[in-house]
Amino acid sequence: MDATIAISELHPNISHPKVVGIIIWKTDVKSFPDRKNVGVERFTFGFAVRDSHDFFINVTAWGNEAYIIGLSSNFSVGHCVIIENPLVSHKDPEKGEKFCPMTPSIYRLMISEAHSQVYMCADTTTIDRLVPLIYRPVKDSRDFYSLGDILANGQSLDGTIINILAAVKSIGELKYFTTSDRRNGHRLEAKLFDDSVSTFPLVCWDKEAILLIQKVIPRETVLFIADAKIGFDSFRNGMTATVNSKTIITVNPDTREAGLLFSYAKEVSESGCLDQDESLEDETVDSITNVYTMRQLKKKAQENPETFFGITYSFVSKLDLDSSLSRVIRSRCSRCKFVVGEDLLSCSNELCPGKGQVFSAITGFDLLVDLTDHTGTLQSCSLRSPAAETFLGCTTEEFTRLTDDQRTTMKWKFLLERCKVYVKIIPSTKVKAGIRGTVLACSLADPGEVKQHLHDLQQL
Repeated sequence: MDATIAISELHPNISHPKVVGIIIWKTDVKSFPDRKNVGVERFTFGFAVRDSHDFFINVTAWGNEAYIIGLSSNFSVGHCVIIENPLVSHKDPEKGEKFCPMTPSIYRLMISEAHSQVYMCADTTTIDRLVPLIYRPVKDSRDFYSLGDILANGQSLDGTIINILAAVKSIGELKYFTTSDRRNGHRLEAKLFDDSVSTFPLVCWDKEAILLIQKVIPRETVLFIADAKIGFDSFRNGMTATVNSKTIITVNPDTREAGLLFSYAKEVSESGCLDQDESLEDETVDSITNVYTMRQLKKKAQENPETFFGITYSFVSKLDLDSSLSRVIRSRCSRCKFVVGEDLLSCSNELCPGKGQVFSAITGFDLLVDLTDHTGTLQSCSLRSPAAETFLGCTTEEFTRLTDDQRTTMKWKFLLERCKVYVKIIPSTKVKAGIRGTVLACSLADPGEVKQHLHDLQQL
């Protein structure tokens, strides 16, 4: 390909500059009244391109509606582009730059339909060189707040701009609204977590940020969020993070800190700890009233990616109480909830917030049960203490003193009996069924209650 100029070497005096880079940030298209032509609107959008570890630059495109909307639709974050003949000008902190990310370059690029061209880079060697840059945060990889730090600082951080490293726990449903001046808007909320906090809200209003977040896989993605705005939400009575026009999000960053957090997220996700940690966080058992069949649970999970709660009148069709004790009762670190070995001497999680402190563990039932009704089966639902102790009517200490025959007798007391089960359902791409269930509470069902609810479900 023809010679391009590095972002670090750009200068306003260069004739017909040509820049190649990977897009790391992009805004929605916006329109403004043209001050020179009454009744005419000018359209614009911005993006940032990076061509090295140390340098990236903001680019602004201006023009008529067809040109700007067409250009914006041609590429997204992660695409490698070539920019021909942009105008290179000094940044103006008082104007557009206060709505753009901070960049190492003292310049910015302006592109217009009459003078400039932007198109996809097709050179594989160049693409291979640029793609790794999308995984490098634009700030120092060690310069971030943990979610625990944010909560600890509380309202003193209200209105501040900080960096965050966190894993994605869940992605909410996209909400649409109309403003008082009849403009259409949208809002997406994702839940974040790390080793210190099990859930923390991240709010996105910008379409480009929403598209980026919607593409990530919950519980398998770590984000480095550079320049997020922190605020106190009086409605929730808690702190939130918001993606703003300066925010650059790096997905699964290639850093040691992100690698450690990714490993932690993977383990707690697979262990079901995340589900247990927040099992009663959003709802209490008393507030759960909706009754579902197994088929209805699965259908709702397919139609809506958000976590929900419900009641089922189902049979416990798998309950391995007579397995080895290590498969029924487990010990977990009291700080980070990692499963710990039988020696109970230390936690193997490198990110455990209790590292270097006196180790303590929590021991409890850790069961996987199947729930079945006339419409199907929900397999491998998590049933843990204290819900398991209430259901079985014994503590883990009492259970360990039972003989094998006594455990088998206990198993058949509940197996294939109709139960009233309060469940939390989490849509998940990681399991074959597409959903994961957590039992919040379970008890043998009242026959009259079962009969009434089965009659009601048949009427639906």
